[in-house]
Amino acid sequence: MVTVAVAVAGCQRPPPAPPPPSPSATGPRAPADVVVLTDVDPRIRADIRYAGAHNFVGRPVAGYPEPLCLLTRAAAEALRRVQSAALATGHGLKVYDCYRPQRAVDDFVAWGKLPDQQQMKAEFYPDEPKSRLFADGYLGAPTAHSRGSTVDLTLVPAAPPDQAAYVPGQPLVACTAPAGRRFGDNSVDMGTGFDCFDPRAHTADPRVTADARENRELLKRLMTAQGFENYPREWWHYRFTAEPYPATWFDFPVARSSLR
Repeated sequence: MVTVAVAVAGCQRPPPAPPPPSPSATGPRAPADVVVLTDVDPRIRADIRYAGAHNFVGRPVAGYPEPLCLLTRAAAEALRRVQSAALATGHGLKVYDCYRPQRAVDDFVAWGKLPDQQQMKAEFYPDEPKSRLFADGYLGAPTAHSRGSTVDLTLVPAAPPDQAAYVPGQPLVACTAPAGRRFGDNSVDMGTGFDCFDPRAHTADPRVTADARENRELLKRLMTAQGFENYPREWWHYRFTAEPYPATWFDFPVARSSLR
């Protein structure tokens, strides 16, 4: 791109600053090292929320035709090691979201500009104005998820109970409510539900119960030991620090047909 300076009233206007780089919009196929996590380790459970209606937008999100956890093999192998360590403590892993295509992020941004679409507010952001979700760091664009080595997850008992199915339109309970009242996730008590846009979801928030704090700390120890880094505003969010694509944001769909 050529930048042209414009003379105005005998002064030369400085050239405009170049626009920030945009995320890489890749084609419909994933790199060869992207895998389905449950193929690498079938012991890990998956509850891919953005492929269904039980999430903060209340519908399937763009780019999730299948409820799969796709990750780079390096991140998936690291999670396999975390799972083995978790089982030694009487727990296992359950993932909520893994690779997230750029089109899903664009979907979130578009949803954020529609103030009338708040049908899931009572559960996911009961005390947070929708207009503040991006500014307060609960949503971001672009996101590390689109690089293929970041995961949202929790701990479940080693032999977890069945989880109640979410029925669209059912009464909603705040994600900050006590574990026995909020949605019947079969996770151990983490103090809030997943994707709870509230300060109480911050990993070190002191207001959660002692049990929830202990569970968060256990998850953090297990993940950190295998090279993952927590996002302090979300107890569930971990990035594999040795990610193989630190500067690429992918846009292939979450589907087996995207794999090579």
